[in-house]
Order: sequence, then structure tokens, then C-alpha cells
Amino acid sequence: MHDSPMAHPHPDVTTYREGAYVIDTRSATLAQVLGPAGAHVRVAVPGGGRQWEVPSQWLRLATRVERETAGVRGSAPRSAVGCTECTGLEAARREAVAGGDEEAVVDATIAVRSHFRDAHLLPGRAW
Repeated sequence: MHDSPMAHPHPDVTTYREGAYVIDTRSATLAQVLGPAGAHVRVAVPGGGRQWEVPSQWLRLATRVERETAGVRGSAPRSAVGCTECTGLEAARREAVAGGDEEAVVDATIAVRSHFRDAHLLPGRAW
């Protein structure tokens, strides 16, 4: 997994993979891991902001909610093929999941898959 902790060259230090989103618990700041920095981990504000070093024991993985709240790209639905209709259908599916309505989840999932099949995998094919 992308965000899993991994061994650090210094034996008493654990760090996270480059690109992982973490929280500096000293200040409750969301950061993205740049890599090891001696006995610390080098992090930056997501999107190319301020950089600093943190002792690894003060870091923890950021939750999905924390990433979404901060507006980190990749947290919101988006289409792998750049299709706005795919994005809208996936957002509706996620809303149905969050609402707990099983029938709405099934309907939304079918809509996502049907659209993707018809528009991107087999366009123009008559069913």
C-alpha cells in the first residue's frame, strides 16, 4: 500500500513512503512525505508548500476525511479517462454509499459501470 510505514536507514526511525499524506501531530498539520532526512522525515505542505523535518514518532497517517477536508487532490471522485459524466456518476454512487441506501447504491453502481462500458470500452456497439 502507498501509505504504509517502511524501514528507515536509521534503525530507531520509521518513516512513510514518499508521497504519503501524514499528520505532524505536534501541530496537527497535514503534510506530504518527501523522504528521509537523517534521523527525521522531510515533509511539505501538499502542493509544493513549506518544507520541514519531523521526528518520525510525531507523524501518523492522515485519514481520508483529513485529506478530503484539506482538499487534497485524489480524495474526490474523478475519472481515469477525464470524463465529467463518469465523475458525476461516481460522486452520486459515493453519496448513496454514505447514505446507506442499499438499493440506491446498487442503482448507482450499475449506472457507473454501464456508462463506462458504453462510453469508453465499447462505444458505438449496439446491445
